[in-house]
Amino acid sequence: MNTPILPTRRYRGSAIEARQAQRRQQLVDAASEVYGRNGYRHSSVKQVCDAAGLTQRYFYESFSHSDELLIACYEQAATALREEITSAAERAGPDRLERGRAMLLAYYQALKARPLIANLLLVEIRGISPAVDQAIIRALQEMNRDLTRVVARPDQQPDELLHAGVMGGVIHIALHWMASGYRQPTEVVANTAFKLSAAMQRD
Repeated sequence: MNTPILPTRRYRGSAIEARQAQRRQQLVDAASEVYGRNGYRHSSVKQVCDAAGLTQRYFYESFSHSDELLIACYEQAATALREEITSAAERAGPDRLERGRAMLLAYYQALKARPLIANLLLVEIRGISPAVDQAIIRALQEMNRDLTRVVARPDQQPDELLHAGVMGGVIHIALHWMASGYRQPTEVVANTAFKLSAAMQRD
């Protein structure tokens, strides 16, 4: 009796897709380091492919343009950072102020611990293209929602302008800190940002 062909085709298709996904992830991981170290504008597809251990033809298997790879790197890093700081907030307990403090401390600790990712998230991503700008907006909206959920009072009507200002302040504190070579202690930086986020607690 002949062995059915269809299950074999499904298996082979899954294996091919898995290899493609693996190569895509290799490119994203390599590009995150290359862009963070050299700058996006000074990095080529060849540099990324060399760092990933892949030929350039595999780049176009997953991405049509470098901007798409940059967005994939940014979204991966932003999601990982959000998960990290949200977990820190949840571990801090039920008090909103302590959750907010823990969230900000984890944010700045993560930036200092991974300076290449910090450079990618806050510096290299700016002013590339409208598509990249939209990715930034989406990520900031997600982080703003996390900050609001953790810090703001449940009965408080969200003030979008205030929350946007707080989020912008948190980021600009990070940029100033990075430019100084992370000179100030992380706890001092987080406490400074916490003074801004405390505005979300007020009536």
